[in-house]
Amino acid sequence: MGSPLRLEGVTRRFKDTVALSNLDIDVAAGELVALLGPSGCGKTTALRIIAGLDRADSGQVWVNNKQIDRLPAHKRNMGMVFQSYSLFPNLNAEENVAFGLKMRGTSKSQRRDRAQELLALVGLANHAKRFTHQLSGGQQQRVALARALAFEPDVLLLDEPLSALDAKVRANLRDEIRSLQVKTGTTTIFVTHDQEEAMSMSDRVAVMNAGKIAQIAAPDVLYHDPADEFVAGFVGQMNRIPAEPVKDKVRVLDTLVGVRSIHEFQRVDLVALVRPEALSVVQSAAGNSKVVARSFLGPMSKVLLQSNTGHEFQAVMTSEQSASLQSGDTVQVAVKQGDYLVVPA
Repeated sequence: MGSPLRLEGVTRRFKDTVALSNLDIDVAAGELVALLGPSGCGKTTALRIIAGLDRADSGQVWVNNKQIDRLPAHKRNMGMVFQSYSLFPNLNAEENVAFGLKMRGTSKSQRRDRAQELLALVGLANHAKRFTHQLSGGQQQRVALARALAFEPDVLLLDEPLSALDAKVRANLRDEIRSLQVKTGTTTIFVTHDQEEAMSMSDRVAVMNAGKIAQIAAPDVLYHDPADEFVAGFVGQMNRIPAEPVKDKVRVLDTLVGVRSIHEFQRVDLVALVRPEALSVVQSAAGNSKVVARSFLGPMSKVLLQSNTGHEFQAVMTSEQSASLQSGDTVQVAVKQGDYLVVPA
């Protein structure tokens, strides 16, 4: 089982740039938390500070209730997997996995047994004697993961480990990493800019923006109950559709719906943030929108629409429901009932 991790008031500046600003985060033992955000938001800087590869200007890092921010990297008991696998080309898979144990003075037989155990766990038991050039990209990443877990780290740090792989291998490997993390109970921090990876793998996702955490929550909470406009737009797709205030509600595409934010209602230029799947589309000669295009995505399809007032937005429907829609068709679009974020246009 991994150890709890805590960052308190961590700040890091690079000349005039603030990479991290008073960052606080608590990660429970055995939890997988993804740091998600655009390039430059501070997520990799946070990971490097946890690992000891960089030092904060202020703030503290705690692991298992012990302050570690003054310890050098090699004394922090962290496992790391990078985007570049950093395997030793002159060592086979088993020797790569055992390398960290060798540096810690573990006996040869114990190193071999542990390496074979980890290679079996990542599905590479039959590849122990192969060198890195004899392994695929996905297999190399599995070896890197096994190596990081070999010495039972307090915390496993993953820095965009799947971004160099093709889409199908990436999807399979993220499921395997999550399964392995659950089996081992290793506390894990996963840095990614890929929202699908973060949402599918994590217990919680910390959405970062400009060196701060905009919101940290379970994936379904982030998606259905975003804290603000940034989170709403970064996690999943979001339409911005003109909204007309009507007392304590708003009218969106001829539908009266509830709101989550009413302090901006003095303004007339408002938009509601509406997920594509929250829109229903039916053909109607007197409808409020027209079909611009339809994209077939297997069981689901995306339909690009334009309202009669000229605003474009997307709906997501089953492909069966959207099969009859053609470019230029007039349709009636309605918004499903619920409370929506409403913000200035």
